[in-house]
Amino acid sequence: MNRIDNEVLAVELGHALLARGLRVATAESCTGGLLAGAITSVAGSSDWFDRGFVTYSNDAKTELLGVPRALLETHGAVSEPVAASMAAGALAHSRADLGVAVTGIAGPGGGTPGKPVGMVCFAWARRGDGPPSVHTERLAGDRAAVREASVRIALEGLIDAGTALSGRNSP
Repeated sequence: MNRIDNEVLAVELGHALLARGLRVATAESCTGGLLAGAITSVAGSSDWFDRGFVTYSNDAKTELLGVPRALLETHGAVSEPVAASMAAGALAHSRADLGVAVTGIAGPGGGTPGKPVGMVCFAWARRGDGPPSVHTERLAGDRAAVREASVRIALEGLIDAGTALSGRNSP
């Protein structure tokens, strides 16, 4: 998928959220605002997009989203528990009904055997709907490809979260 496909998904998300009267907030690390950018590329997205948090550093994750330092120290920024905390934090610090988080290693450096380049953790949360659902992907390609694929996966998960009931472990 490419940027045009992500724009199509963002339009689909907007239609789904408008139909249900829902708003979304994003919490991004490795995508650095690309997800919020895809969403706000849609005219009228202010009707369904509340705000975005770009929390690249661990300090930002703690200060803006309330991610516990102990969670970061125990699991590392690229982990499902941190992604879940980021998504919950996006809801706690916004007026949105849905929150999404993306944290990963886009490369080309920064990978380890346990957390290789292309590992991206996602979380989707719905206000009042229990703990966030989480999902980890190992994405191929260069930095740009990993980031664009991450935006696509996050948008698809938001479409699912905005139209489905709880009880899922992944989108």
